[in-house]
Amino acid sequence: MTTGIKFRHSAGFGRRMEYWLIGRMLREGLDVYVPLVDDFGIDAVIRKQDNEFIEVQIKARSETVKEGDAALFAAIEHPKLRKNYYFVFYSERLDAMWIVSSEELISEANQNKKGKNKGKRSIWFNGRKTDKATGNKIEYPYPKFEKYRATNFSIFRQVTGLVVKPSPELTTEP
Repeated sequence: MTTGIKFRHSAGFGRRMEYWLIGRMLREGLDVYVPLVDDFGIDAVIRKQDNEFIEVQIKARSETVKEGDAALFAAIEHPKLRKNYYFVFYSERLDAMWIVSSEELISEANQNKKGKNKGKRSIWFNGRKTDKATGNKIEYPYPKFEKYRATNFSIFRQVTGLVVKPSPELTTEP
């Protein structure tokens, strides 16, 4: 029976993280909609001030992934630039989030040249090093991706032109 629970946990992790992150977007005052069908890599759309939309793909890694892979996002289907398209990457183990536009992903990610994932993209936001004090291996976010790190969704407020300010009591973390 434990196997079923483990599978159920892993199978539902991505969807649960999508809703958790979308809930955070809503708490910050964004006008977010969730498509009924998960087609075209769109997990959420956010209305802009001009009534156009930006599309958002959410990718998450659980705390149980292989050591060293806390923020490795592989086999991403993204063959060409998409206007008004963003990725939200979240690592549960690092409790870290990166927000990257389509253009930035194409610039920063590696594109597989061969094999079963040929043409798909991979981006690795973390490294692994030895802690000098303890001698233990630890994961850490790569400094080169610091410009994409986010603790909130203010980038989407800027991109959408929304002037809605989130309520302070809604945005404070417990």
